[in-house]
Amino acid sequence: MGDMRVIPVIDLLGGQVVRGVGGRRDEYRPIVSSLVASSEPAAVAVALQEWFGLPRIYVADLDAITGSLRGVPGGARDLKSWQAIGAAGWALTIDAGLRTAEEVVSLSELLRRDFSDAEFVIGLESLRSLADLAELKRSEVDLERAVFSLDLRAGVPLTQDAEWRGASAIDLMSEVHRCGIRRAIVLDLGDVGSGQGTSTLPLVRQLHEQFPDLEIIAGGGVRGLEDLRQLQTAGAAAALVASALHDGRLTPADLRSLSSS
Repeated sequence: MGDMRVIPVIDLLGGQVVRGVGGRRDEYRPIVSSLVASSEPAAVAVALQEWFGLPRIYVADLDAITGSLRGVPGGARDLKSWQAIGAAGWALTIDAGLRTAEEVVSLSELLRRDFSDAEFVIGLESLRSLADLAELKRSEVDLERAVFSLDLRAGVPLTQDAEWRGASAIDLMSEVHRCGIRRAIVLDLGDVGSGQGTSTLPLVRQLHEQFPDLEIIAGGGVRGLEDLRQLQTAGAAAALVASALHDGRLTPADLRSLSSS
């Protein structure tokens, strides 16, 4: 069992950091944090860095994601906030609602030019078709910088691809694995901000057993150290965490203990 990494999450909406609840994006409000008296992206990024000193942060650009879901390619990316967060000392993992292989290529070129250590997320919810993943395998995109997000709601995969609608999470990940992607976020949107634990724990365990070379990043619902230990035992290499960091349920000492367990 390897070390468990914690990756803080910043949800961006309208130029502010917001608190995600259940994936109901129209209900997201500016974050209230015990770490900082501000919801400005730069201030939140600095506070998280000062408190926890971690290397990488996950940035969900909700304006870009919701624009993508409305069919606006590359819509409303908050590049100013990306830059402010990166300037606080973070390497970025960016979810900008990528829909197509062409958008992946375009964003990867932008990141390579302006955010040299950034990774990009290909989210199932936004992706037009899993066939675009196969197309990427034939492109010059560096798939080592790609992270697939297995987006679920109440355990059901969220996909726009009619061919894969109704498929199980395991079948979907088999196709993603076949396309050459070796890192995946397992995220049930219903867990986000719930503070009720990570419902995907059994799925994380199953994916780890079936795809031992897959780096699994669990997300949603982490309450504290015990949830992280359970995910670590199930085979997760990392976890996305937001609320528990801002509420004080996870401390720097807790995170240090994960690397010594």
